Parts: sequence; C-alpha cells; structure tokens
Amino acid sequence: MRRWIPIVLAATVTLTAAPPASAESSATASAAKGAVNCAKVKCISLTFDDGPGPYTAKLLDLLREHHTKVTFFLVGQRVRKYAKTARGMAREGHEIGNHTYTHPHLTSLSDDEVRDEIVRTQDAIRKATGKEPDIMRPPYGDTDERVGSIAAELGLSQIVWNGSSRDWELRNTAAITKKVLGLAKRDRVVLMHDVWPETVKAMPKILTTLENKGYHVVPVKTLLRGRELNAGEVYPIGGWN
Repeated sequence: MRRWIPIVLAATVTLTAAPPASAESSATASAAKGAVNCAKVKCISLTFDDGPGPYTAKLLDLLREHHTKVTFFLVGQRVRKYAKTARGMAREGHEIGNHTYTHPHLTSLSDDEVRDEIVRTQDAIRKATGKEPDIMRPPYGDTDERVGSIAAELGLSQIVWNGSSRDWELRNTAAITKKVLGLAKRDRVVLMHDVWPETVKAMPKILTTLENKGYHVVPVKTLLRGRELNAGEVYPIGGWN
C-alpha cells in the first residue's frame, strides 16, 4: 500500500478564483510574451516520469512547436543512456527533477540506500545538463516522513501529483487523450510518462485542446506563483487520483 506523510508546511498554497474576463484577456496577452501568471490565467502542469527514453526527443519537438514547457522527472540510469536528450530538455528550458536512479519503492530501502538513489541521480543529471535539480518525485508516490527528511537533508522538495493519466495501464492513444483532458482543472499536476509511445502520440491533441480551453501548460514550480517550497516539503498537498 502506497503511503506518504507530508512535511508540515511553513506556508500554504492559496488557490485563486478565476479572474473576470477582462483580467483573463490581459493575462493571456502577457503570457503570450512569455510571462505566465497563474494567479490570473488557468494553469495546469503536465509532468513526465521515468525518462529520458527513445520517444522523449519526439516529445521535445512537439513541446517546442507548441511553445510549451513541462516538468520531467528523470531516472538516473536512463540519464546516463540518453544524456543528449537530457541536455536538450535543459537547453529548451524545461523543468527537471530527480526520480531516483533505479526507480525503487524508497520506503522499503535503508537510509543509506535512499541517499544513494537520490545522490547518484543528482550526479547523472549534473553531468548531463550542468545543473542539479532542487525537486524530486518519489517513484510510485511512495514517501513518508523518513524519506522526506532525507530529501530535506539533500535540499530537494518532493513533487507528487493530483491527477494521473494512467498511461502505463491504458497504453492507448485515444484513451490517454480522453483521460488527460478529463483531468483538466486549474492548478492540477498531471502524471504522465514519456517512455510510452502512445503518450507521446496523444500529446498534439492534448496540447491543442488545452490551449483552446484557455489553459496554459506550465512547469510545476510556476503553479506556486512565486512561493518557494521548503526542502523535503510535499506538493501538491492531498495525494493523488
């Protein structure tokens, strides 16, 4: 059974009600110039786990065509295999997080093993991109107070999700598209995986439809509207669905 215990927050995330049409229009014009203010426009984060993989480069092409930035949570051993792709993510301005080295259930490991999974991945990402992440996602969302304490020790905030595409289970482009669009909600963090070709094939329709509905697809930390997460802290609060 998956479980996690959020670290007590020093501040809370305030979800702002949708602004009137005039403010929305003004904010949209500003967003078109590159400055997205999620307090004034509808934002959603699409996050991709378990890569890089053989389909990630195609996903990067699609994101570039849509002028869209997302968050990637990378597995260390895959970063070493697809270092060029990881460099491309960083170069194009996508947010990058740590997803451990071998994708284990962290709560089943010893303290030293948890540290090793995280540190080895930090090292792999730094060597590939020139920078270490300050966010991580525990595989399977499997975290607890002990894992959170180790993440805090290593300077990493924990990012989970509150909407899952279940692409690993569906493995069908039309079904993944329908699932993700059904999850669309302001400030939602959606779990996806760039290691499945069906997910990458679903992205053009997902992105176009979200755009047509007035959503701005942004990296997770943009949803925070300037508030910084404490190391070890879990965001979003409330788990997943």
